[in-house]
Amino acid sequence: MIAAGAGVSALAGGLYVMPRVVTGARGTSLDYSFPETPAENALQLLPTPSCDDGQDDRTIAQTEGPYYTPRTPERASLMESGVTGIPLVVVGRVMTTACRPIPGAVLDFWQADSHGEYDNEGYRLRGHQFADRHGQFRLGTIKPGAYGSMMFRRTPHIHVKVQGRDTPLLTTQLYFPDEPLNAQDGIFDERLIMNVRPRGDGLEARFDFILTPQ
Repeated sequence: MIAAGAGVSALAGGLYVMPRVVTGARGTSLDYSFPETPAENALQLLPTPSCDDGQDDRTIAQTEGPYYTPRTPERASLMESGVTGIPLVVVGRVMTTACRPIPGAVLDFWQADSHGEYDNEGYRLRGHQFADRHGQFRLGTIKPGAYGSMMFRRTPHIHVKVQGRDTPLLTTQLYFPDEPLNAQDGIFDERLIMNVRPRGDGLEARFDFILTPQ
């Protein structure tokens, strides 16, 4: 495990500069094969506004950051031995700007653990999956922790790359509402806040990705 702030330069007084940020995707497509027939997951989704009420704007892109690892395991749950924290289930859909589902879209997730550390040597809290025939997905994970230094703090967030068979690659980040660091994080964008509610001993979050067909 490598701390999110590892590899940055020390300054006088123990302060650190922000880590190097990659300002775009490392390619135009993900290195995964789209399924011939998307699975039927039969998800129970949180209620959200209808697609024609102004919620169909294309999901905005954000920086990939320095911690992306390609060719992750295919899995819908990132929970494994040694992963601890507040349980989190993220559900949603992948759709076009015309509100049509994108079956078989690939979603590649990665995040810090509850202490704000990324696994840059293996695949802990990293994995990809494919949306079902309705464009629906479900991710089992934990709520990530904040990280950074006095000069650069990152609010809790989840990274994701999303791509349909006939859409450009989207690289972005998802955020939590009412986090104290949201206002201090220069990358944070309120348009990427998930709809979060309590779920048992953890949380359930909802976010729909809207992609523009090519």
